[in-house]
Amino acid sequence: MRFVDTNILLYSISTDPSEERKASIAEELLQARDLALSVQVLQEFYVQATRSGKPGALTHREAIDFIASWKRFPVQEMTIALMDAAFAAKNRWNISYWDAAVVESARAAGCSELLSEDLSDGQDYGGVRVIDPFC
Repeated sequence: MRFVDTNILLYSISTDPSEERKASIAEELLQARDLALSVQVLQEFYVQATRSGKPGALTHREAIDFIASWKRFPVQEMTIALMDAAFAAKNRWNISYWDAAVVESARAAGCSELLSEDLSDGQDYGGVRVIDPFC
């Protein structure tokens, strides 16, 4: 299983000509069946995609429709245990809490790969390896 970070979702809906290559890669990735994501990733997508003043911002309804389509993948919920694991991961690897929560959500979902451009490509976080699909 591979875990999808928020940036993949955001690129998949991008209409920015400078992001055309990344949008194409993200769209293709989201056709796979071996993907998982988390409530946190879906929440971050909603906030960023509907951000006021952002060129091409989605409406509430548009964002909700995209999120509904991605619920076809397993979605890892946030739990107290997962939050505690994220606190430990933040401390262990000196990364932001939000990145640690993504890493630990990937682990909890049974994913060995985390698709993201936000962490170092190839970095292994205790069995969860980051893959930057845009490299």
